[in-house]
Parts: sequence; structure tokens; C-alpha cells
Amino acid sequence: MASTAPFAKMNGIGNEIIVADMRGRADRVTPSAALALNADAATKFDQIMAIHDARTPGTAFSIDILNSDGTGAQACGNGMRCVVQALAAETGQKTFAFETVAGILNAEEHADGLISVDMGKPRFGWQDIPLAEEFRDTRMIELQIGPIDAPVLHSPSVVSMGNPHAIFWVDRDVWSYELDRFGPLLENHPIFPERANITIARVTSPETMVIRTWERGAGLTKACGTAASAVVAAARTKRTGRSVSLVTPGGGSLHVEWRGDDHVILTGAAEWEFSGSFDPSTGVWARDTESAA
Repeated sequence: MASTAPFAKMNGIGNEIIVADMRGRADRVTPSAALALNADAATKFDQIMAIHDARTPGTAFSIDILNSDGTGAQACGNGMRCVVQALAAETGQKTFAFETVAGILNAEEHADGLISVDMGKPRFGWQDIPLAEEFRDTRMIELQIGPIDAPVLHSPSVVSMGNPHAIFWVDRDVWSYELDRFGPLLENHPIFPERANITIARVTSPETMVIRTWERGAGLTKACGTAASAVVAAARTKRTGRSVSLVTPGGGSLHVEWRGDDHVILTGAAEWEFSGSFDPSTGVWARDTESAA
């Protein structure tokens, strides 16, 4: 069908990604198409990264990002690595500048196959995250789940890396918390007018951290690239240094550096699974015959 577009099913350390090639087209991937793709076990995803022709001089491509519930997202670090790997394999190019809703993102594929994405500068002002009310110090805000005298989670750090994030610091195994139950409540808490990603983080050393994330619009995820915000919040609260390795539920490792110029650099792997074509308006899709099973 002439209306179909190519796609690649990929993952960024477990973060399930669909990279959709929408270059040369005027249409967009619809929310109903996203819902249909997510309903199929083979194409279930956390984010769709739709590659469009550049709209801004100096950028290579424009990227639209959709969550699995059909809503838009401002940023996705793991998804950007998948985009870079797909484009680098096609073009041989190693460095890219992308236009996103969150701004211009620069990315690079290294000789060892790892990919770095410049996630830009964190935003800490309550109105920039945004929060519904003023908090002078966003290193810790008044928010908790559970009994008032014995909360299960409390006093998160909040920050925006393009998406709003709340990071709850814990001292025990991140798997011991019912994030599937608490996540939806916290994502949609009135303090977050644009909803928020919810991360449980356990610092294991000044250079390492284990995290688990409920992602806004996607739910429980094996990895979350903009959880780079956890490193920023950890360094800001003196829990770690500014260069940290994150262990995620997908079993992968991300290296995150909060550089002296205030930019956050996310480095990790991306993996191709299979390719196909789909209708961006309906989500009806077919696997390429030569694609791996």
C-alpha cells in the first residue's frame, strides 16, 4: 500500500521503541495508530520515534515522539539512541542534530557502537518542571504515598529533562515497592499539571545507582532514558557525583554525565529486533519478509 511507512522495532537497554520513517511525508502517526500498535504483542512499545524531514536549518531531522497511550512526549533518550543507530546504519553518518519538542538534541554513535545523546540542561524551577504550586527548593518537595506517619514513598526530588520527573530516594531494593500501584497515582497527582515520570532510585555508591521507572503515558518500563534526571537530582542532593552508571530493570546499564557546562550526556546501547511497514493512520502493519523472526 502506498500509504504505508517503514519502521524498525528496536530497544534501548530494554526500553521498547518503534522507529518510524516518516521522511518525505506530510502526515503524522495518529494516536489511534499508536494504540493499535501497542495492542499487538509483537509491536508493543514504550515510545514511537517518528523521523520527519528537518524543519529547522542546521538540523538533520525532526523527531515526533508518541507514548504507548497515544499522547505526545517531549523527550526520550533511549529512543533517540535507537534513531541514531538506525540512521547511522543507513547513511554512515555518526553525528546528528535533531529537532524535538524539547529543543535541539545532538547525538553521536561511537566506534564501539555505543551512542551518546546530549539531553540538554536540566530545569529545576517549579514553574519550569512544571509544578502546580511554588516550591522554592525542588531538591525535595512535600509529596508522599502511604500513611502520613509512615509513608511508603516521600519527599521526592523533581526536575525536568524535557519531561517532568519525580525521583523518590529509597534505601532498600527498588523491586520491593509496588510501583505498578503507586505509579498511576503519582503520575496523575494534581501537583503535576502535565503529569510526571516517577522513578524509585537506590544509590549503591557515589558512582552507581539502581532505578525503576513508571513512565508518563507508558507505564512500567524496562528503562527510561530521561531518568538521566535521577543522576542530576542525586548529584544535586550530594548523594552521588556527576558521573554515574545506572542499572535499569531491563538489565542494561546507562552511563550518565552531568557535565560542567550543565548539559547531561546519556550513553548506552541500542538493539535492532525486526523491521516492517505500517499505516500511520490505523496502525495496521506487516513484518518484512527478510526480517528476523
